[in-house]
Amino acid sequence: MGWRQNTERRTDMTTSTLGIIGTGTVGAGVARRAVDAGLDVVLSNSRGPETLTGLVESLGSHARAATPAEVARATEVILAAVPFGVHESLSREELAGKIVIDPMNYVVTDAWRRPELDGDELTSSELVQRHLSGSKVVKAFHSIGSPQIAQLFRDKGAADRSALPISGDDAVAKKEVADLLDVLGFDAVDLGPLAESWRSEPGTPLYATPYVGAPTADLTPAEWVAWVQSAPGVPVSAAEVERLAAETVRGPAGFRW
Repeated sequence: MGWRQNTERRTDMTTSTLGIIGTGTVGAGVARRAVDAGLDVVLSNSRGPETLTGLVESLGSHARAATPAEVARATEVILAAVPFGVHESLSREELAGKIVIDPMNYVVTDAWRRPELDGDELTSSELVQRHLSGSKVVKAFHSIGSPQIAQLFRDKGAADRSALPISGDDAVAKKEVADLLDVLGFDAVDLGPLAESWRSEPGTPLYATPYVGAPTADLTPAEWVAWVQSAPGVPVSAAEVERLAAETVRGPAGFRW
């Protein structure tokens, strides 16, 4: 497949277009970076294409709105930027055979828990893969905030280029996502299969904090999220991502409110 920069614009839909299901901060943030890097994007949400007019207009002529089914038909690589709690609403049939990028994180609340995750039997991405059994799931974009994606991208070979962790069970799919990250301005560090994706999930040293630094005061979970969304980005090298992943000890799963 392979991704190329805007200097040689692609016409093959399967290699020039990133599909995005979900247009919250992650979906919209990746869409902006993708368009700026020279890709076309096809966006969808649960409310219908007509609700995406403002976002599409802000992204420009290389973005268009669609339904999730149309997104799946338009491209082979799709960012499923929906809350983890509704991942089972993603269509198995429509996404069969596709590379599905999973940026979801398990958020633990009093009202909703997953025993398989609380007991460290599985990772959240393994549950996504179980649901999307005909797709090739790759965990990515889950450990960095959208503002930092917009700030930290660099040309290939730059001394301060940041790296993002990825995990997946299919080597070809991981290579495709790593190539996409390269186009977007980031290196990729392969943490292994989805069973190892816990190494970059909430509660680990590799989740969010390296890309913003530590806060100067104790914050509640809500305050911490707000702080991450406004903090300036801090470059994180591939070597640092590898070090943090290797040194991580598995603890309780999920982001806890």
